[in-house]
Amino acid sequence: MKNTEFDFESVIDRNNTNCLKWDCFDDDLPMWVADMDFKVAPAIEKAILKRAMHPIYGYSIVPDELFESYINWWNRRYDFKMLKEDMLYSIGIMPSISSMIRCLTDVGDDILIQSPVYHVFYYVIEENNRKILENELIYENGKYIIDFDDLDEKLSKVKMMILCNPHNPIGKTWSKKDLFKIGQLCTKHNVILISDEIHCDLTDPDIKYNPFEISSNHKKAITCLSPSKSFNVAGFKSSIVHTKNKELFEKIKMQLHVDNSDSCNVFATSTVIAAYNDSEEWLEELKKILFENKRFVRNYLKEELPIIRLVECDATYLLWLDCSSLNISSNELSEYLRFNQGLFLSAGSDFGKNGAGFLRMNIACPKKLLKEGLERLKAGIISLNI
Repeated sequence: MKNTEFDFESVIDRNNTNCLKWDCFDDDLPMWVADMDFKVAPAIEKAILKRAMHPIYGYSIVPDELFESYINWWNRRYDFKMLKEDMLYSIGIMPSISSMIRCLTDVGDDILIQSPVYHVFYYVIEENNRKILENELIYENGKYIIDFDDLDEKLSKVKMMILCNPHNPIGKTWSKKDLFKIGQLCTKHNVILISDEIHCDLTDPDIKYNPFEISSNHKKAITCLSPSKSFNVAGFKSSIVHTKNKELFEKIKMQLHVDNSDSCNVFATSTVIAAYNDSEEWLEELKKILFENKRFVRNYLKEELPIIRLVECDATYLLWLDCSSLNISSNELSEYLRFNQGLFLSAGSDFGKNGAGFLRMNIACPKKLLKEGLERLKAGIISLNI
């Protein structure tokens, strides 16, 4: 029996709320950017309203309770035992990664990523005047695996690797074996590894992600964490950076301060604490909803649109759709669906050249919107006359 306290069915009008997803473009149905169209957990809403009742919104400090909420969550759920003295507060994971690129590498350095991967990794590297080196994931029989021979060779050329764990856009949780091997190679080549673990809570039911730090034991590991995806609170701009390496810790601490990225949003503290301390039941119910949505998409494609294949996945609410049989580029297909069906899906080429035959679909929405999106996708593909 579903928990009636949590509403994952109501379609909420987000138009005219300065919403990136719904207000920036004229599309009828945006299923691209990674935020959810569900009401926030009741405990979070209550905490925000309580803080809003105090009529002064000045500068905030980061209390110990916030760090303790992270520590308890990761210890209880993932056996990742963090200490407050190894944690730094930041306004967000990508600002943190940008700061770490600046303080831990030099202009012109190569930084390794595993494509297809979150498109902002490309921007943050290039806009900091560093160069991208890609370890392309191998796609075989509907699954992705790591090319470890290529990774070994390319890690010898870099100071830093950025890992996505779980991986966006392919929705894969990396195994302990994979993470241990990555750690071995990074140790071999003395490479700093930053692990972006923002999607870690959003796995299929009964699946748990493996934190890189405890799976690898790599001594130059840095983990970036945030409740923003798990609890749909990205607008509050809050995250932490964790590393046991004290030399790296001090450099990162200084750079976050220089970049003014270590300050706290007045509502962020209440949000984070309410998420990790009081919203676990909501998250578990959300995971069931996302799993049901994923299964619905899989069945729909199989029965109604078999020319498109859902790539096997076990994490995130972002589905990676193999459209390679259509013989049309992902950019052209994405644009065609937008202008002919009002459906906005992300072009796979945004995530690397090896994503060119794919689309990324955000399924974190009420079933009514998901059905409408799939029907528009089908109508668009049929109208292509391919």
